[in-house]
Amino acid sequence: MRRIEALDGVVGVIIGRSFGGKSLGAGSRTGSLKVQRQVSGGLKAVTQSSKGLQEIYIRIEPGMEEKVSAEILNLQL
Repeated sequence: MRRIEALDGVVGVIIGRSFGGKSLGAGSRTGSLKVQRQVSGGLKAVTQSSKGLQEIYIRIEPGMEEKVSAEILNLQL
């Protein structure tokens, strides 16, 4: 979360619902992140936790959505 918050253009990260279950996100390592879609004011994403999936909302400065999405992909390499 701190690495996402440190990206240029990110205003903040809001933690959403958590979905438990060992089978959720099978094949993903803990901490992996997937941007699902752009929404008003930012991005919706999910991250893999040790207990399942965690929804997050990434609040972004206007016009920075594409840049931040690309930087998030680079964080995972």
